[in-house]
Amino acid sequence: MTSQLFTPTRIGSLTLANRIVIAPMCQYSANDGALTDWHLIHLGSLSHSAAGLLIIEASAVSPEGRITYGDAGLWDDRTEAAMARVLAGVRAHSAMPIGIQIAHAGRKASCELPWRGGAQLPPDDANGWQTVAPSALPFNAGDVPPAALDDAGMAKVRDDFVACALRAARLGFALIEIHAAHGYLLHEFLSPLSNQRSDAYGGSLANRMRFPLEVFEAVRAAVPTLPLTVRISASDWVDGGWDIDGSIAFARELESRGCDAIHVSSGGNSPAQKIAIGPGYQLHFARAIKAAVTMPVIGVGMITTPEQAEAVIVDGDADMVGLARAMLYNPRWPWHAAATLGVQVTPPNQYLRSAPVHGLFKPA
Repeated sequence: MTSQLFTPTRIGSLTLANRIVIAPMCQYSANDGALTDWHLIHLGSLSHSAAGLLIIEASAVSPEGRITYGDAGLWDDRTEAAMARVLAGVRAHSAMPIGIQIAHAGRKASCELPWRGGAQLPPDDANGWQTVAPSALPFNAGDVPPAALDDAGMAKVRDDFVACALRAARLGFALIEIHAAHGYLLHEFLSPLSNQRSDAYGGSLANRMRFPLEVFEAVRAAVPTLPLTVRISASDWVDGGWDIDGSIAFARELESRGCDAIHVSSGGNSPAQKIAIGPGYQLHFARAIKAAVTMPVIGVGMITTPEQAEAVIVDGDADMVGLARAMLYNPRWPWHAAATLGVQVTPPNQYLRSAPVHGLFKPA
């Protein structure tokens, strides 16, 4: 049996052994932005999975860009050193390519940890701060409204993304992904639900795309040869919100500026969203964008079984599959997929004798 899921592919100059991407998953376990031993254990485990690419969690480009006070960050020498320590530990025992997602949470920042309720923390809370956004519109009724970014504030955000990308390049990441999804800052600029500006950055589709494209262009110029991707929400799932047509236009603009791949998710920008959740529920967005661009597309959305992931590639819905919760639940998901689909994978040599099927594993 020949598995398309386990065929090599490329993102820019980066070659992946297969089409399984471990998508970014926030752990909310950093110490003032600095990665900890939790991340070493968590990422180390995932790095033994035989996936083609591991993208570490959304890492804030500034302290105020964090979703919670427990978020990872990469904005100064201290957070860079902490990340370097974790990466060194993982790389010592795994050759898996590792990417990073860089992010700013915008109006959805300054929140409590999810397992403590996840509510917004006001600026006067010890763990809270003033949020920023395209417009002074809170995400939830009752939240402290964000401060609308002025020109100087937007310039700082753009510069923070660039500085973060340069630190990521110095750390030797194989890929950088810019987070423009899930209702965070760059998505907030794209959507008319959260962007009600009357200047050159609001109103028309071209204006709403302007700042995210400026951020992309600045990062692209700073790291001209490093594979650079973008994650988007293809739809707000709200009438009158960001939609697939806008996403296709945005994807085309990104590609024309040197984007190496697009990671297609959805939702997150409005509590009024009505999402028809089910297996593969976001793949039709990926398929529509794939038909409009030539750069690779990563598809996501309750992809949980090997057969389902294989069908994504065979049917042309996407070029790669992104797994998140499925990988948390089963960090050896690619091993089990390989067994199901009849192909070989390479685990750490220490685990070779664990194979339940003869010929499943090959030595490193």
